[in-house]
Formats: sequence, C-alpha cells, structure tokens
Amino acid sequence: MPPSLLIHPQFDPIALSLGPISIHWYGLMYLLAFTQFILLGRYRIKRNAAPINTEQLDDLLFYGVLGVIIGGRLGQVVFYEPDYYLAHPWQAFAIWKGGMSFHGGFLGVLIAMALWTRKTHIAWLRITDFIAPLVPLGLAAGRIGNFINGELWGRLADPNLPWAMAFPQSGDLAPRHPSQLYHVGLEGLALFALLWLWTAKPRPTGAASGIFLIGYGTFRFITEYFREPDHGIFGQSYSISMGQWLSLPMLLIGIAMLIFAYRRKSL
Repeated sequence: MPPSLLIHPQFDPIALSLGPISIHWYGLMYLLAFTQFILLGRYRIKRNAAPINTEQLDDLLFYGVLGVIIGGRLGQVVFYEPDYYLAHPWQAFAIWKGGMSFHGGFLGVLIAMALWTRKTHIAWLRITDFIAPLVPLGLAAGRIGNFINGELWGRLADPNLPWAMAFPQSGDLAPRHPSQLYHVGLEGLALFALLWLWTAKPRPTGAASGIFLIGYGTFRFITEYFREPDHGIFGQSYSISMGQWLSLPMLLIGIAMLIFAYRRKSL
C-alpha cells in the first residue's frame, strides 16, 4: 500500500443515538434530499415557474417520498441482489442500512407522479418537467450517504492517483476510485447545474424531462466505469454493469422525448 494512500475515514453510520433510537447518516441524507426539494420547489413557485402551489408541493412530496422508498428498495432487491434477499427476506426492509436503487426509485416516482396527477388533473409531463431540476441535489445527498457508509466503492485505481482511496469494507487496502464522489459531482452537481440553467427559460412540455433522462443516463454510464462492477441478476457479472444497462433506456427515451417535444412545438 503506498504510504500516501488515502484511507476511507470509516465514519460511524449512526449519526446520533437517542436512547433506543438510532439516527443513521443515510437516513439524514434522505431527509436533506427531501428538504432541498421543498426549498427549491418553493423558490420556483415564487418565481411563477411552477404549475402548482405550495400546498400541492407538500402533497406532491409525500407521494414522491413513497415512490422513492418503495421503488428504490424494490429495485435494489430485484435488479441488484435478488439472491441475497431471497435468502434473507427480512433484510429487504432494513433501508437504514443503505441499498437503494436509483432506477427502482425513479420508476417508483414516475408511478407516484402518475397517481398524483390523476388526482389533481394536472398534466403528468408538466409535473415531471417541474421536478426534474429539483432531483439532482437529492441524488448527490444520497451518494454522500453511500460514501459515509463506505459502500459502492470504485474499481482499482492507479496508486499515483492523488485521490485514490482504500476502502477497508472491500476486504483489502488496495487503491480505488472514490466512485461515490464521482456520482456526486456528475449526477448531482453537474446535472443540477444543467437542468437549472435549462429551465431558466420556457421550454416545450416534456423537454426538461427529456434533458433529465439524457443527462442522468449519460453521467451514470460514465461513472459506472469507475465503480466496482455490479454482480447482476443471479450473480452474473457483466462487461457492461447493471447500472449501465438500466441507464441506456433512459438515455434513448430522453432523446426521443426531446425530439418529440420540439417537433410538437413546431406544429
């Protein structure tokens, strides 16, 4: 091990203990994600850049939280670790330990938004366009939670890489990419900046949703190259990771949505 190699700080996953109640950092990151969603959403409402009011925003968040948690956990169980959860079914409920699939949470949110728009009679794409720039910073918070937990570490890295880091949870002290932080930078900060600037001007309905899908699909595909490869369905390893397979449809659908949005506008 190189003498200058960074070692993961090995944070205590429990941020605070109140008697028998333990508050985990991972849970706090989700709380941070939902809080920034509300704050940014209210900002856009005050700027008259939203199809809803503040009361509807609170209700929308409630549906979104259910979609994220239920969909994210089911996605982790089905897409990434079906063998483990078949052997340990009760662990599927232990969300405080981490293990949430973005793609599962994304599908969960889409379903939740469909239910919410059916109740409110607001066009579904208008809502997905509204929430698109509110999501990336929440994704960044979740990835920070992954880093704190020392999970989802990266592939082996050049020992001379200044930020190469050893993750004892991986079973060795080899230099690795801190891929969680790459996710923070690209899928979180860069995607947020892209969408926030894109939605600063009026766009055709569905365009912001398309840009989100294109941006996330592209950034996730890139960051997966630096992340320890997933063992996909039934423990099989892939040259293209499960995260990349799941991101490809997002990218293609996003391109189609963007083309359709501008063609419909020109008609």
